Amino acid sequence: MLVLHTTRDTILSVIDFFHKPFAGWIKKQTFRYLACGGSNTVLDILIYFISYNFILDKQPVPIYSITIAPHIAAFIISFSFSFPVGFALAKYVVFQESNLKGRIQLFRYALLVAMCILLNYVFLKLFVETFGWFPTPSKVLTTVLVALFSYVSQRNFTFKVKDVSEKVSEDVA
Repeated sequence: MLVLHTTRDTILSVIDFFHKPFAGWIKKQTFRYLACGGSNTVLDILIYFISYNFILDKQPVPIYSITIAPHIAAFIISFSFSFPVGFALAKYVVFQESNLKGRIQLFRYALLVAMCILLNYVFLKLFVETFGWFPTPSKVLTTVLVALFSYVSQRNFTFKVKDVSEKVSEDVA
């Protein structure tokens, strides 16, 4: 447990050090969210790249009677790392004041991640196939929109801080 607290405190001190020059423009929690989310995204892309190019060697993965395309298998591998890391960073670094139970936070986080995956798909289909925009700018705009949605959702739903009277009435019921 001491290692986890030390790790969290180290991450917070590094992020908060870099926040100082931006303190007048961006709230500390928002900066922490951007730093943690950005780091987790870089981790996800790095694991995806390594999985696709070196572990899977760009080859499909046969599992019983189905075959998984290498880009999908690499996504599954990278997601299996970035999901728990993202949850831990959100819970213990960004939204540590939340008083919801951990299992409720995890369930809500999983719902939010599923929604973000769906939003990525919908926005990319809309921007590229319907509007005819180039894929890369469409991905950038999609990432910005989904990140905004994710931050607001995590702050107000996944890791919200319950009002004390709300918590007492729930415990009585």
